[in-house]
Amino acid sequence: MARPPTAAQRRVVEGADPGSGRLRGTDAQLAALVRLGLAFRHPRPPHDHFLTPAGHRMREAGPAPAPAPAPAAPAGVFAARVGGAEEIPPGPSRTREVRDAWQGLLELRRMTNPDSATDRPCGWERTHLVRAAALALEAAGHRPEHAGAPGYRVRATPQPEAVAVYGPALQPYAATLEAAGWQCGEYTEARTRTRHLLASPRRV
Repeated sequence: MARPPTAAQRRVVEGADPGSGRLRGTDAQLAALVRLGLAFRHPRPPHDHFLTPAGHRMREAGPAPAPAPAPAAPAGVFAARVGGAEEIPPGPSRTREVRDAWQGLLELRRMTNPDSATDRPCGWERTHLVRAAALALEAAGHRPEHAGAPGYRVRATPQPEAVAVYGPALQPYAATLEAAGWQCGEYTEARTRTRHLLASPRRV
């Protein structure tokens, strides 16, 4: 598990530009924040550093409290609910986390897509397909499958840049993903006859 950020690194995060999330700090501080998943280096010159969704959440949480027992999950880590047994209990705090994570992802799209587009997935989403698709579904209010309750399940597939989405409401799931910049098709598995979506991030 990664070590928590130092006080100096936290000050850099807290001092980020409120609008863009642009960071100012030493090269060592910025590199450390990138390793912690709290910042990313913009691919275009002048290669400034900006907060990731996790960095935005840390800044919004305010100064770190006094040392306390470690939480159940690493600080600043957001886990999209993909459907299944490993789920996180819902509640007001979860709703807020999902909203903040989605807004952070839209900002990441704006900062990293070549044309600053927010209507289609960015590079991070293409390397985290299952989590990205699940976040889009949860942010739109869809419920994941959990403890026998029906809902969506997002799973990896052998196909590059494609995930499978299962559940009782495939058409609403497809509409949500397409609005979030994915392209979807509905298929039937040959062996089980189970209907599912095959979803891929749209490139244009």
